[in-house]
Amino acid sequence: MSDKTSLRAIARAARAAFVAAPHAPIRVDEQFVALLAPGMIVASYVPIGGEADPAPLEQAALDAGCTLALPHVVDRATPLSFLRWTPGGTLQSGPFGLRQPTHDGAPVAPDVVLTPLVAFDRALNRLGQGAGHYDRAFAAFPAARRIGVAWSVQMIDGLTADPWDVPLHAVATEQEWITA
Repeated sequence: MSDKTSLRAIARAARAAFVAAPHAPIRVDEQFVALLAPGMIVASYVPIGGEADPAPLEQAALDAGCTLALPHVVDRATPLSFLRWTPGGTLQSGPFGLRQPTHDGAPVAPDVVLTPLVAFDRALNRLGQGAGHYDRAFAAFPAARRIGVAWSVQMIDGLTADPWDVPLHAVATEQEWITA
């Protein structure tokens, strides 16, 4: 199936059904912990619309001495930036229903980007919301490790990547850590 609009609808429906029932949290794999070092900046996100909650991965990053950051979105066209954030810190409403830090600090360059997604495949292609924010962020920070965070039901076979789509390095689900 190559129609991204249809794929998003199917994946969102599967995700909604999954989160409506009891389920395990995202699994913190030893391979993720091995990526972390004190002083690293780990960009995360505040989940919306049934997105997988990256909180267990955030806690592992904090336990390893990392600093957290969250994306700050202005609009569809403006590249997102990452701003330092501490759990429990103030968040404001942003575009697209996002919760994000206030834009009063300097942007930071992430070493790891925990990435929400709509769907993914075992080849580590991801299907996002469609605005291209994360693909542009990946291009801006090519050295950052790109870790998708998703529920296992969001995996689909043979996702067709466009030339501008940047693949992930790994995907964390409630069941497994997936690498190429």
